[in-house]
Amino acid sequence: MTRNPSPARPATRRPLRPSTTYRNRPSWRARVRRAVGGVLRPGPWKRGPVFAAAALLLGLILLLHAEIPNRIGGLGSLVETFLPWFGLMVPVLLAGALWRRSASAVAALLLPAVVWFDLFGGLLGDKSRPGGDLTVVSHNVGADNPDPAGTARDLAASGADVLALEELTPRARGTYERELAKTYPYHTVQGTVGLWSRLPLSDTRPVDAGMDYGPLAATKPADVKPADNRALRTTVATGRGPLAIYVAHLGSVRVNPRSGFATAQRDRGARALGEALAAERNGRVVLLGDLNGTLDDRAFADLTARMRSAQDAAGDGFGFTWPAKFPVARIDEILVRGVAADSSRVMPTTGSDHLPVAARISW
Repeated sequence: MTRNPSPARPATRRPLRPSTTYRNRPSWRARVRRAVGGVLRPGPWKRGPVFAAAALLLGLILLLHAEIPNRIGGLGSLVETFLPWFGLMVPVLLAGALWRRSASAVAALLLPAVVWFDLFGGLLGDKSRPGGDLTVVSHNVGADNPDPAGTARDLAASGADVLALEELTPRARGTYERELAKTYPYHTVQGTVGLWSRLPLSDTRPVDAGMDYGPLAATKPADVKPADNRALRTTVATGRGPLAIYVAHLGSVRVNPRSGFATAQRDRGARALGEALAAERNGRVVLLGDLNGTLDDRAFADLTARMRSAQDAAGDGFGFTWPAKFPVARIDEILVRGVAADSSRVMPTTGSDHLPVAARISW
């Protein structure tokens, strides 16, 4: 029996599909947008122009701070007072540059980073060394100090051989004299500054600190009341020979909208003190005091040309001393000439708005 063959199945026609190339091809609108975006979107060297400009400006401020004019509200001195803090802008600008993926801003940040490290990198390590012949301490005890007796006891316990106090008031003077008498048999008070010593003192006299009187001179005019004095000079008899010590409290500075950073009286005191130190015949000199300014300030060029900061030479860190609750500036200094600073430190807080500073010096 013959089987009938199966009927042929009708061929299934697949629908035509667009080719892969045609399907994935972007529309002409998308191609135009992509072309325009490629032209307008800046590359990594063109991104972040604001951050790059800010980095260059910061670098120029650090590099040329001495050229910032003071005649415009004392702007130059104001910048120099807080100059170390400008370094905080480097990581801030770096974060912005990375956020914008700006290669130009990152490259521009090399300028402020290198300049800041050149200016202040030497302060970051501990430069103290053992030894020393004499320990000196300086402290602005504060006119509003609520506990002068406690401050005196803390200072006496510091082990200082020579102790300089600034901003002494007539009311508190007796307290300091009583509390320090047992530890320091020798002392002198000239106006608002005083010096207490374990060693004999001689040739003590007031020194001009730039008050509003007369032409500048190395010694204060005779018609000025002792209570107005803010600086002194004396000789300490050490086992290694005489040591000239100056104690100074320079004029205060003010910031106000009209005059800006007012430093006239302080600057006069700095110049007068520089003249006194230039005339000093003793080759071994120590200056202790509240300068009401940092040594980065151009006003102290005469002092830094003749003397060296103990903190810079033998300290650890920036040594900020004011204000005591959150120090932002080192305005209390120990400067030396003809002797070496072996160590320098900032002492714990007292009842004053300043922190005491101490240094160990040697011949």
